[in-house]
Amino acid sequence: MAAYILKRLLLMIPTLIGVMLVTFIVTQFVPGGPVEQLIQQLQGTGVQGEAAGGGAHLYRGNAGLDPERIEQLKALYGFDKPAYVRFFDMMRDYAVFNFGDSYFHGESVIDLILSKLPVSISLGMWTFFLVYLTCIPLGVAKAVRDGTPFDLITSTLILVGYAIPGFVLGILLLVLLGGGSFWDVFPLRGLVSDNFEELTWFGKITDYLWHITLPVISLVVGSFAVMTMLTKNSFIEEMRKQYVLTARAKGLSQNRVLYRHVFRNAMIPLVTGFPAAFIGAFFAGSILIEKIFSLDGLGLLAYDSIMKRDYPVVLGSLYLFTLLGLIAKLITDISYVLVDPRIQFDASQ
Repeated sequence: MAAYILKRLLLMIPTLIGVMLVTFIVTQFVPGGPVEQLIQQLQGTGVQGEAAGGGAHLYRGNAGLDPERIEQLKALYGFDKPAYVRFFDMMRDYAVFNFGDSYFHGESVIDLILSKLPVSISLGMWTFFLVYLTCIPLGVAKAVRDGTPFDLITSTLILVGYAIPGFVLGILLLVLLGGGSFWDVFPLRGLVSDNFEELTWFGKITDYLWHITLPVISLVVGSFAVMTMLTKNSFIEEMRKQYVLTARAKGLSQNRVLYRHVFRNAMIPLVTGFPAAFIGAFFAGSILIEKIFSLDGLGLLAYDSIMKRDYPVVLGSLYLFTLLGLIAKLITDISYVLVDPRIQFDASQ
């Protein structure tokens, strides 16, 4: 097991480098980079150009920029070095988690990500817990009542929810309950109210829950179907195996067979996906949901960074999320062994 873990850790290095290399190469061919955008600002308006360029000496108005000024702009963003040198320097800094500063936000990438995390954690954690706490009991109930009206009705409802895109449901909820054409029950924007700091601790909790209700509903409804049906099918498959028939032949009750014998084996595919889902919940970001409900999270940060060609944010966040994803995959493999002793990893795997 130790040899397998060491092997996986070592394999993370070329995997991470490969992901970053492909993304870095793609960014070299994408038009409209930060230098081009700054040149357009400098050639368009003097005030914006001076603010973006850091000094009036770079501004030449509508007359254009001579090659010397362009080289100064490239040096400003580090584009005066060859691509392979920039990639090597980037990976060397990323190895010690130095992601540099954003081109457009004026702060470090780490601080920028941390400032957006509260929104993404709020959406991700609530979605994670509601999906697991709802879908597992519902899937077990559907497996026990397979083919009954309860199974048919619940399957229809969750499939309808799965068919409705989250952003469409979010708009519908805002129209119905956000002061649109019907009832003004929930707020339209933000994670908390403007007077949040003035509220009591109970008022802060209720205010936060009041704001997060509609975005979370928009996210979780579409997630119910996959987890519920996976739970149901996993339980049905186990309930048809020989050891279950033997346990029933010995006179064990339905609940004893279900929760003492079937439950552990049926939960293996669900529990092993738990670590990756849990880690992913901290960095969940839905661009459309955040846009609809005016939530400034990682989803909007990623979108804005790509559109503005803010490469430190794009590449830095990609490095961090890829590393966490690889770690989550390793934890998932380890959890297989912890949940199912029949699975063993040795040095040859």
